[in-house]
Amino acid sequence: MFDRRDVFHVRSDIQKIIGSKVSLETNKGRHKSVVNKGVVSNVYPSIFTIQLNEGSEASRNLSFSYTDVLTNTVEITLCD
Repeated sequence: MFDRRDVFHVRSDIQKIIGSKVSLETNKGRHKSVVNKGVVSNVYPSIFTIQLNEGSEASRNLSFSYTDVLTNTVEITLCD
């Protein structure tokens, strides 16, 4: 989905999906991964943030660098 040539292309691709629902698969090492669903909330020069909705009470923000996407530590897919 994302153009993984360099960080600038990854950042521009993520800027295009601000406000969209996404599914994140985060690689935690040693064959462990975590899958979360949330909304792309902000894009900054070095990082982007995802707002997770965990139930009706609290929401939580996660931040990732563009190099996480570039190195496949984080895989983002759009949800419908």
